[in-house]
Formats: sequence, structure tokens, C-alpha cells
Amino acid sequence: MMRQYELVERVQKYKPDANEALLNKAYVYAMQKHGKQTRASGDPYISHPLEVAAILTEMHLDESTIAVALLHDTIEDTTATRQEIDELFGEDIGRLVEGLTKLKKLDLVTKKAKQAENLRKLLLAISDDVRVLLVKLADRLHNMRTLEHMRDDKRARISEETMEIYAPLAGRMGMQDMRDELEDLSFRYINPEAYETVTQRLAELSQRNEGLIKKIEDELHELLVANGLLNASVKGRQKRPYSVFRKMQSKSLSFEQLSDVYGFRIIVDDIPACYRALGIVHTRWRVVPGRFKDYISTPKQNDYRSIHTTIVGPSRQRIELQIRTKRMHEIAEYGIAAHALYKDGEGGGDGELLSRESNAYSWLRHTIEALAEGDNPEEFLEHTKLELFQDQVFCFTPKGKLIALPRGATPIDFAYAVHTNIGDTTVGAKINGSIMPLVTRLSNGDEVEIIRSGVQVPPAAWEEIVVTGKARAAIRRATRMAIRKQYAGLGHRILERTFERAGKIFSRDGLRPVLHRLGQRDVEDAIAAVGRGELSSIDVLRAVFPDYQDERVTVKPSTDEGWFAMNSANGMVFKIPGKAGQNLADAGEDGDRLPIRGLSSNAEVHFSPAGAVPGDRIVGIMERGKGITIYPIQASALQKFDDEPERWIDVRWDLDEANKSRFMARIQINAINEPGTLATVAQTVARLDINIRTLSMVGVATDFTEMEIDVEVWDLRQLNQLLVELKGLDCISTVARVYD
Repeated sequence: MMRQYELVERVQKYKPDANEALLNKAYVYAMQKHGKQTRASGDPYISHPLEVAAILTEMHLDESTIAVALLHDTIEDTTATRQEIDELFGEDIGRLVEGLTKLKKLDLVTKKAKQAENLRKLLLAISDDVRVLLVKLADRLHNMRTLEHMRDDKRARISEETMEIYAPLAGRMGMQDMRDELEDLSFRYINPEAYETVTQRLAELSQRNEGLIKKIEDELHELLVANGLLNASVKGRQKRPYSVFRKMQSKSLSFEQLSDVYGFRIIVDDIPACYRALGIVHTRWRVVPGRFKDYISTPKQNDYRSIHTTIVGPSRQRIELQIRTKRMHEIAEYGIAAHALYKDGEGGGDGELLSRESNAYSWLRHTIEALAEGDNPEEFLEHTKLELFQDQVFCFTPKGKLIALPRGATPIDFAYAVHTNIGDTTVGAKINGSIMPLVTRLSNGDEVEIIRSGVQVPPAAWEEIVVTGKARAAIRRATRMAIRKQYAGLGHRILERTFERAGKIFSRDGLRPVLHRLGQRDVEDAIAAVGRGELSSIDVLRAVFPDYQDERVTVKPSTDEGWFAMNSANGMVFKIPGKAGQNLADAGEDGDRLPIRGLSSNAEVHFSPAGAVPGDRIVGIMERGKGITIYPIQASALQKFDDEPERWIDVRWDLDEANKSRFMARIQINAINEPGTLATVAQTVARLDINIRTLSMVGVATDFTEMEIDVEVWDLRQLNQLLVELKGLDCISTVARVYD
């Protein structure tokens, strides 16, 4: 375990005027508070904050950050309080320690939600002061280095979280060395067999090529010096196990097929020397086509700058070269930790100053802006994971603004990267002057012009096309808002009719005082809940007018055949033809129960041609000469009644498990035209206890047959199970439900 004086000496090596008293006080306080606590390894607990502090000294961080590292677990795991730390060390250090502490104090239902809220709190704390991130990453790195002392299940969980969140986050902050080590340590526990195999193969390769790296280093150095780059330095290395494994996986290569296991860095004095070194190397050795990238003229989003090229170099080895200046190398190794604002203590935790100088921190602030847009923690977690991975393409707006996107991004991602409103109103795109589909994958250097329309609403299907978290979150939000607007329109009409029948006048202002009684956040939510069937219109009426009395009507038939009535939740009569002595709740087609409650005049009830099943959100439409027709809410036929709100009826299912009936739904199948296909479909339907009412061939081609099948199912769950199983059949191309 590191000693107190050793830590102080480390800091004083790069900062001779460091506040030694602060470091000593933080060490003694942490030692006293952690007392006899031990870690899973059996080591004294104080060894952990000491090692975290040591990791941060390698990045040459200021003494305040080192003190926070020593204290970072005191509030969480000891009797220490924020007030006590403020009094002893100042509010700045107290705020940072508490920012780290809050990350663990969660009370959420699912582990995924806990993980998401943990990340949300971390990013919010980092937005105030980036030093929180540096301490958190150092904390995670030391925990990963000592993970062998944990239980197997904890190893796997912590490793997956590290691989999915903390390693990519370190990469996005430009801390590549830390990212590489976090990935290797996680790889060791996530896939131990692959880790052992790759590590063993790399060791064998290193032994077989002993001295090769030194030989190539010397030859490259001699070449650069001979051409006037006297201060150039060359350092070679063998790639890390996870980097090798990832390349094998992504390119479907065996270990023997890998040709660039070695990488070399050329460090020179200035930017002109970088391009000069590139010319010298390319003049001497043959370049591998398509492997040149200039991140000096176009830096990565995390501030990384370097020239990348691959050559067939000395000893006919294929090697990767990175050419950069000393300052670029420092930023490439330590990322945001190498930033002058934090190394020299200028500006402390001023996020605005840092974001102006650091693209990486600017990205982080943009990510945090999206926090307010997510409705649930799991969605935010997905959003952030998508944003963390950094393989990028660089595209341009027509005015020349550079937009960095993940590989595989589409014009839709591009539009949302420019502005959310532009993404929401996108209807088309020009790529390099030509109109192209919105699903086109963008390439480096593409100029993208977005075509917009003020009436456009982003289709929900776009969510499956885009690759950026920002675009996906915005599409989900726009889809939710569109659905909410649709349900709010329906709910408003239902409420107007209900209030009118009760002799009352409906107004939005009247709902505001009773929102707490209805369990809704705002008026629009309450109205939409009525439209979705989650909130009864009569409950809203009673909330607004507590003295309202619901007078129910029951009609008793006097003949063996006639009309039978059911009292609805809204106190109105709902009539269906049936037999004498039979309650409406037991009446339906062929005498089966029709489990629907709602409003109606004296009219017959029918289902739409494509049917509806329990579990569907349904509405009733008064149709002249037909009575009431029940439609699923997804039916496009409802659009023709949008301007006739008086014809909309608030209905819903009222199931009785003791007396179930089957209900018809229509599905459309596109199947391969070959013997046995129809038999396979019929067997699948029968196996799920589903009945086929009608079947028709609506289109026959040489290779495919299009069928429409009316099936009878118990409920929506059984119908969805059928759709899933049919989709899994080799003879089926597509299968979908028909709503009209």
C-alpha cells in the first residue's frame, strides 16, 4: 500500500508548490474515518482511495482533485457528513465529494433503472465540475484492477457496466489509455475464454518476433533524423487483447489473418513536422490503400488529433503509424485530464471555460441537455450508450459546418444532429447535390442538405433506421406527442358529450383544480387519459362536479325476443338484440357474451370488417343505418369521422373470465409460393388453439402468394403470439395485422 509521504512526493514532482498540508489533512481524515474497514481482498479500505489518488497523480492533477480522491468514499461509507467536510476542507471539495456520493443513494425498482439513474446523476455532477468524472473513472479503474476478489456474479455485472458505459465515456473524454485498460480488464471477466486465447496468441507472437518492434523503431527513427527531423521520437507497441478481439469480431478474421498487430507512434515538434514525417514515410514505404486518416485537420469529437496511416514497412510487416505533436500526444493519452484549465488550476470547475476549449466537454454538455427530454431512466441509458461509441464519419452542411456522426448514420441522424426541429420536419435529403433516400448511409466528406416540411411528423418507423441516441429519443418523443395529441382529441370529444348529457359545460380550466384527484400532471394528460380509456369520462365529471348524481336506466323486455339493455359506466343504456331473460352482458353474436361497456342509442352493435379483440383500445362509431360499429383505435377508417365528433362513442372491454368468447381479427401474410406452405400456416394456427374463419388468396405471383386470413382468437395476447410464430416460419416473408 502506498504511504502518505509517497503520495505527496508524487504530486510535488509535477507541482512543486502543491498544498502539502491539504493532502496530509485529507489522508489523515480518510484514514480515521475508514478506520478498520477492509475491502473484499482483505486489504485495509484506505488502500483504495490511496490508489485512486495515485492514478490521478499519473495525470498530473491538482491537489484539490487528489484530496477529493482520498475523501470520495467517506460520506458514502463512514460517519462523515457534507457539513463536516465543508468545515475542514472547504465547500469546493465538499461539493465534489457529495457529487460522487449521490451516485449510489438510489431507491429504484429495476437494476437497469438504478444503472440509468446512476449515470444520469454522474453526468449532472460532471456538468458542474469535470473533476468528478476524473475521480469516478480512477475509482472504477482501481476497482477493475482488484475485481478478482469479488463474487463471480458481481464481476460480470461490474465488467459489463464498465464496458458499456465507463470505458466508452473515458474514450469520449479523450482518455484513451484509461479506456484501453478498462476494456481489457472488462474483457477478461466478460469473455474469459476469448481473453485467455487472444492473450496467449499475442504472447506467442511476441516471443516469435522478439526484437522486431525495436528494429522497426530504430529504422523509422534513423529515416526521420536523416531527413532533418532531429527531435522525432518513435515508440512501438503490440496491440491490446481487446483491441485485437474486437477487430477479429468486426471483420470476421482469424488471428492468423490479422496483419497489423503492431502500432507505432511518431512524436514530432509541431504540425508542419507531422506532415513532413508523413511524406518521408510514404516516400520510403508503400501505403496500404484506404487506411489514411487526417485527424489533425479534422479532429475527433473528443479533441483527438493525429495522422493515421498504414504502411508495408520494414521487414515487410504491415504496421499502423500515428503521427502527432507532443501536445497532441498528451491529449491523446490523458484527454480532458491533460487540459490546461485543470493541470494549471486556471478556472477550477468552470464548465463554460472548459467547453469552449474542449469538444469532448462540449459533447458532454449537449448530452446533459437531453436529460430533460427523456421520460424514463432506461430510455436515457440507451440514449447515452448510443452516443458514447465513437467510430465517426464527418459530413458537412451546405454552409460548410462540420457534423460528426457515428458510422452508419443516415440523413435523418444528420438532421437531428443539426437541430431537433430540423429532424422533426425532415421529408427528404440531398447528398452531394443528388436527392437520395433517407435510409442512405452517409460517408466521410458528404455534403447533406435537408428538405423540410412544416406539416411533417416523424414516422415511428424512423426509430429503427437511425443510429444516434439524440435522433432516437427525439423520434420517440415526437411519436408520443402525436399519439397523445390524437388521444387528447378523442378524449376532448368524449368529455364534451359526457358533460353535455349531464347538463354541464366542459372546460379545460375546470379540470385544473381537480388534477390531483384524477392522478394527472396536467390538463392535456388528463384529457389524453380519457381518450386512451385509462380514465373514465364519468369519473372526470364527478371530480369536477362532486354533487352530480348518476341516474341509471334498465330496460326489461316483455317478449321472448327483443332488445336487452346494459347499464354503462356513464349511466346510459347500451342495447343489443338478444333473447328474453338474457342480460346484455351475456349477449353477443350467436348468443355469446359481448364484453363491451359504453354508450349507445337504441341501435345494433357490429364490429368493423377486420374485427377487434379484447386488449385492443376500441371506439364506437354511430353509423347511419348500421347502429354502432366497434373499431380498433389504429383503424385508418376512423379518419373519415374526424370532423363528426358527435358520432364517437366511448366504449371499452369488460371481460368475464368465466364466460370467454372468441373474436375475429384479420391478418395478411406474404408467403413463399411452394407446396406445403398453406398446410404449415394452418398447422401453426391450430397448434395455438386459434380458429380460421375465412381464408382468401388476394395476390399470387411466381414466387409469392399474398393471403388474408380471418382468425378467431381469445384476446390480443393470443393474436400477437400467432403473429410472432408465423414470422418465424421459413416459408413466410411478412405477416401483419389488418385493421380495416
